Amino acid sequence: MEITGYSASILIGISLGLIGGGGSILTVPVMVYLFTVDTVLATTYSLFVVGSTSLVGSFAYLKKGLINLKTTLFFGIPSIIAVFFTRHFILPSIPEHITNIGSFDLSRSILLMVFFAILMVFASYSMIKKGSVDELQHHDTSIFSVVWQGAAVGVVTGLIGAGGGFLIIPALVNLLKLPVKTAIGTSLLIIAVNSLAGFGFSLGQSHIHWSFLLTVTAMAIVGIFIGSYLSTKIDSKKLKPAFGWFVLVMGIYILIKETILK
Repeated sequence: MEITGYSASILIGISLGLIGGGGSILTVPVMVYLFTVDTVLATTYSLFVVGSTSLVGSFAYLKKGLINLKTTLFFGIPSIIAVFFTRHFILPSIPEHITNIGSFDLSRSILLMVFFAILMVFASYSMIKKGSVDELQHHDTSIFSVVWQGAAVGVVTGLIGAGGGFLIIPALVNLLKLPVKTAIGTSLLIIAVNSLAGFGFSLGQSHIHWSFLLTVTAMAIVGIFIGSYLSTKIDSKKLKPAFGWFVLVMGIYILIKETILK
């Protein structure tokens, strides 16, 4: 399983390099199912892997001037606050055993994985549907809307260790009117800041197996270089729907595994 897990870690980076997102949503399932890491610890590990990989990926966009640093602060500050609040107060307040539904024991791990799976299903829709984010309808552009979006992404990041790029990019395009390529680069930096901040907030709560974590992160970083290279050779518009279907199947599998097959 470990060899499969490390191979999947490369795929996380390849996805980020190819389509600018999606890879982070695979990190927790890889940790839980392939490396048999506890769910809560897996979200902590995911924050580091996602944050480090996104940070490396953002450098290429920064060199090309495709990152809006002002927007990173404007969108990122409420996200970081939400990540801190979620990791310090919401996540620890969820009991290990929540309730019994007949013979079904609803635990914190199952609740988080089910929430993650539902998020995967919604994320897959945004990847599968035709059209790109710059073709979406423009909505309310008030400061409150931007702050709310940033906070929502922060809660998602804090709870399940996913970067939330599929939420951030449409928000930056629709609310702040950024060009799509700039939105992708800015999103990678926001994901990096949010995720690494969340990991820092969690350091005192878990024992970190650093050699394992750094190995997985290194594999993901190798993947993002491969993905960035392939993005110049392959049409990412064709790959995005295919990856979306893969995420959808994974999300449904997790829902079935965590509920019906328990």
